Amino acid sequence: MVLNDDKLQSLRDTAVKIRETIIETLIEAGSGHSAGPMGMADVFTAFYFHILNHDPKKPDWPDRDRLILSNGHICPVLYVTLAYSGYFPMEELKTLRKLNSRLQGHPHRKSPPGIETTSGPLGSGLSQAIGMALAARLDKAKYRIYCLTSDGEHDEGNTWEAIMFAGKNKLSNLTVVIDRNNIQIDGFTENVMPLEPLKQKYESFGWQVLEIDGHNFNAIIDAVNEAKAIHEKPTVIIAHTIPGKGVSFMENDYLWHGKPPTREEGEKALKELRTLQGKIESEHQ
Repeated sequence: MVLNDDKLQSLRDTAVKIRETIIETLIEAGSGHSAGPMGMADVFTAFYFHILNHDPKKPDWPDRDRLILSNGHICPVLYVTLAYSGYFPMEELKTLRKLNSRLQGHPHRKSPPGIETTSGPLGSGLSQAIGMALAARLDKAKYRIYCLTSDGEHDEGNTWEAIMFAGKNKLSNLTVVIDRNNIQIDGFTENVMPLEPLKQKYESFGWQVLEIDGHNFNAIIDAVNEAKAIHEKPTVIIAHTIPGKGVSFMENDYLWHGKPPTREEGEKALKELRTLQGKIESEHQ
């Protein structure tokens, strides 16, 4: 999993394209979440284009790594990344949140291909991931389980039951990534329900804790590699991200948690992202 300069440039380029397509998809849908998907674009890009052992042509391949999205409302970034990876046609992204679409406001298992679990109520994803990790252990399987969660859903009690269970059972084949963007629908996390000291809480339940910049590809990939080398406990990666990343008027504004841009706002956002895209391309020439 060596990340050379060309691959790093490719990942940066792909992440910006994914952000552009998220905006285009949300404009078309007229509903959906903006801040979280934009903030997690780098993490999803790193996983699907460098980290995961997966095959879009064989979505049910038994030896694939499993990625579970617990906070399903950020599904625009998952759908767009899956489409870029080749799991289904890009054209289908235009159907987001429309009647009879496979791309609903929360993901539904196997609809479309590449969706491992159904998500909706916050806090359930980690328990689902634990079930898969236990199954892999029983089968002596080599694949790994990755669960992506939000910081806000750590307000849910069932999340902490799952954290305790995973620590007690030393599920070293499980890695959790927390989108630590510090916002939720009603405001900033530390105002709604303080989570800190988050690192120490996980450590007290028997987890290895890594903290990274969630927009740094080297940091994301190095953290996952470190998690693979830990055999006596599960690992959580606290990824500090900027909600709405890449669009100046969305960044760090919790009001963008659960709303899409208007067409006018979307065009403004796309202009900013295309300018960034041009800078990345010029740096590579």
